Amino acid sequence: MAHKREKGHQIEKVLPSSIAAELGIEPGDRLISIGGRKIEDIFDYQYYMEDTYVEILIEKPDGEQWLLQVDKEEDEDPGIVFENGLMDEYRSCHNKCIFCFIDQMPPGMRQTLYFKDDDSRLSFLQGNYVTLTNMSEHDLERIIRYRLSPINISFQTMNPDLRCQMLNNRFAGKALKKADRLYEAGITMNGQIVLCKGVNDGRELVFSIRELMKYLPHLESVSVVPVGLSKYREGLYPLEAFDREDAIEVLRMIHGFQKEAFEKYDTHFVHASDEWYLLAGEELPDAENYDGYPQLENGVGMLRLLLDEFAGALEERKRQNRQGKLEIPKRELSMATGRLAYPYILKMSEEIMDEFPQISICVYEIRNDFFGERITVSGLLTGQDLIAQLTGKRLGETLLLPENMLRAGESVFLDDVTVSELEKALQVRADIVKSSGYDFVNAVLGKD
Repeated sequence: MAHKREKGHQIEKVLPSSIAAELGIEPGDRLISIGGRKIEDIFDYQYYMEDTYVEILIEKPDGEQWLLQVDKEEDEDPGIVFENGLMDEYRSCHNKCIFCFIDQMPPGMRQTLYFKDDDSRLSFLQGNYVTLTNMSEHDLERIIRYRLSPINISFQTMNPDLRCQMLNNRFAGKALKKADRLYEAGITMNGQIVLCKGVNDGRELVFSIRELMKYLPHLESVSVVPVGLSKYREGLYPLEAFDREDAIEVLRMIHGFQKEAFEKYDTHFVHASDEWYLLAGEELPDAENYDGYPQLENGVGMLRLLLDEFAGALEERKRQNRQGKLEIPKRELSMATGRLAYPYILKMSEEIMDEFPQISICVYEIRNDFFGERITVSGLLTGQDLIAQLTGKRLGETLLLPENMLRAGESVFLDDVTVSELEKALQVRADIVKSSGYDFVNAVLGKD
């Protein structure tokens, strides 16, 4: 009688010299169970693989099953990469938030850019923010049982009725009670408020921050970010852009709460994203104010960290230069960035040129024509805007571009223009630079 194939989870890759490789596990095999337990998704897999001894059932492509005994260090990665990172289907968002950026995307882009995720597993794995409306009781129980953290939550407001309106979901207010459960269980959380002018700002913001402070210490941080408004908003909720006076007032509120939180809890707790400081024309806070940068991916403290890393790396190169240990050849370079980072990138470039006059750097601020001028971050710039605005410009021997302009792990911009296509159009070599200040210095002066 033929053996009935079990579904399991497809293995895409096995890392060289890993436990899995030593056991003879190969791409194309399927994981059936761990310790006799069927694995629902990545939550189960990571939890059961924490033990120092596990028995895993693997099925080969021909249907043969291997029961393997694994002795390992606690939390040691066995070296298995699955075809689907979640080991399950991705869960889409059922909200229709008034501020959703995906609803502001132009037509005709690749389909994956229109997918709205609201998956608590992605919050744990990749740092995505979830609204809690899509978190089932089963998910909540497993997060608590497996002690999974941090969980990143898009609160938006602590006013239940207003939250229902902002998310266009009648259950959005009640979903806040799930944060109570996470707090009571001691699960680490981070929070986010996407601020919308005339909606959840002003008194509502004060109320929300006050309520969120009750979740300390398990809610480690809250970021306040301005809503991103593209030019594709026809038929959507009529949101307005914040101006300088608005930004000054938002920062005044946040700084007040930071002072209170630091005095009571030794943490600044609530943080303004970098856009607020640029819009207000205020200096960025010192590194100490960011409490270890828990929300870098939300644009909180990215510029401060970049500047501090740059200063340290440049100071070391200056020291080496004065000791005659450096030989920096003459170079002519160019850089392109968004409006938000432009003043800082320009200043950093000027500091390098002051110390190393043989280096020439032209820095270009790229206007976001694709999404609209109110989008100022470099991560949302497209290849077509770069080509249009850099054509005919002095680009030197190499054009330096920040890594966040590209799709993760690929050489493709948001609009599917490739780096090679950009190089061909501009007739210049493009080098992709990682986000740290050290990488910035290395890209210009060569590796230390």
